[in-house]
Amino acid sequence: MTALGFDLFWSFRSPYSYLATPRLVNLVRDFDVACNVRIVYPIAVRQADFFANADPLWVFYLMKDTYRTAEFLGLPYRWPNPDPVLMDPATRTYPRAQPHIHRLSHLGVAAAERGRGLAFIAEVSALIWDGCTDNWHEGDHLAQAAARAGCDLAELDAAIAADPVHHVDVVETNQSDQRKGGHYGVPLMVLDGEPFFGQDRIDQLIWRLEQKGVMRR
Repeated sequence: MTALGFDLFWSFRSPYSYLATPRLVNLVRDFDVACNVRIVYPIAVRQADFFANADPLWVFYLMKDTYRTAEFLGLPYRWPNPDPVLMDPATRTYPRAQPHIHRLSHLGVAAAERGRGLAFIAEVSALIWDGCTDNWHEGDHLAQAAARAGCDLAELDAAIAADPVHHVDVVETNQSDQRKGGHYGVPLMVLDGEPFFGQDRIDQLIWRLEQKGVMRR
């Protein structure tokens, strides 16, 4: 029986979340630890003017660093087409109507509630971010990714349609707990109240797990 687990606060629009996920899959595979996936909306949805007010160097560095990190990790990577979050290019702000990110986020909640959260975010983030699939939202791309994760996309969609308020509430609770955990960004791993923010903190998370006596499987 797994004795210890950590919360993973994670967003479908975060390239760093995508880049971290294969290592988190390996962590759970290799160690006797559970990963509790907790989906949050991206900062662009929570704060629509975030990028409009950000220093241009923030975005410049983000793009350079994510491509470099992907190359370093040996992961395929390209900015998604379409972007999971729609932006008004004239104002660099994000409209309230978002056809992709809300559905993705609520699908992630539903998958996590069925015990398939980590598998689901691994498969769907690869579909969105690895550059192999344009128009990832069309056809059966999402259904196939969900199936690889052990989920039925139609069943997940039906559950969300039957109780949309529940799935919104879960995301909002996750966002509140994320801040209580010690940070507002993703990916954020929280182990026994200790936050590990960023894809470059996974080694420290493993180090702390081993300090706590977590054994390899």
